[in-house]
Amino acid sequence: MTSELKPGDDAPLFILPSSDGKKVDLTAYRGKSHVILYFYPKDDTPGCTKEACAFRDSFAELKKAKAVILGVSLDPLASHQKFVEKYALPFCS
Repeated sequence: MTSELKPGDDAPLFILPSSDGKKVDLTAYRGKSHVILYFYPKDDTPGCTKEACAFRDSFAELKKAKAVILGVSLDPLASHQKFVEKYALPFCS
């Protein structure tokens, strides 16, 4: 049985490839940073772009608060890379 995550719940530990091809290991942030982990259905769609750009626009403030932003989608890595480049996203997607 899989339980649904709610805002504020601890995320299950994972290691996933990022848009730059490096591995993102959630345990690397434990005790060092606040993690904003968001899931989105598809790169470069209106709603997903709006959400990602809102994180981008708040990035400096979030960084000062020692927060990292991790976006997760099922799209291929090449799609993520285009999305990151197109919208100058300064975080992992």
